[in-house]
Amino acid sequence: MAEEEKIKKIAELRGLLEKRIEDIETELEGLRVLLGFVDDMLIEKGFKRAKIMKPVPTPAETVPEPPAMEYERSIPIKTVAGDLLADLYMEEDSMQIVLAEDKSFDVNTPPFTSFLVDRVLAKMQEKDREAASTGEITPDKIISYNIVRDGDLIREITIRNVRKERLRELKSSIRWTLEKMYEKTMQTT
Repeated sequence: MAEEEKIKKIAELRGLLEKRIEDIETELEGLRVLLGFVDDMLIEKGFKRAKIMKPVPTPAETVPEPPAMEYERSIPIKTVAGDLLADLYMEEDSMQIVLAEDKSFDVNTPPFTSFLVDRVLAKMQEKDREAASTGEITPDKIISYNIVRDGDLIREITIRNVRKERLRELKSSIRWTLEKMYEKTMQTT
């Protein structure tokens, strides 16, 4: 009987350890998003450091501008080294992320689904549905998103009904996700 109790206690301990690891990983992801917010704010306020500054391209390296779209403004999403990951086109309450054609972003590469889709976009959608059910917002203002794929490769992401207070979080989450996906892609090549 004592041996069975020991095994039961060890199994409980294992469960507690798994839960703690999951909590720490979630906290770590949140800290990375916050770090992205801080980096964005520093860049926005004019702070420059060698790691953040983008190299000035020579005329031969200049990337042609994308065709004019109906979006009000465009923001390039780049790595710290200056590699273009995507272009973010913004309108009043929507954004479109067009991924760089020379990069292969596979929908199965973490943390795309586990973080960006499940923990950011789906959570925002869930909160909006709750807000719509209590009358805080109208149902037509619930955030929605569409992922355009070519097989498993992500080509673009469109997010509609983006409220201003979510812009910074979305931009930072998208940037962090694409950077991590790009790093994983570079490790496997």
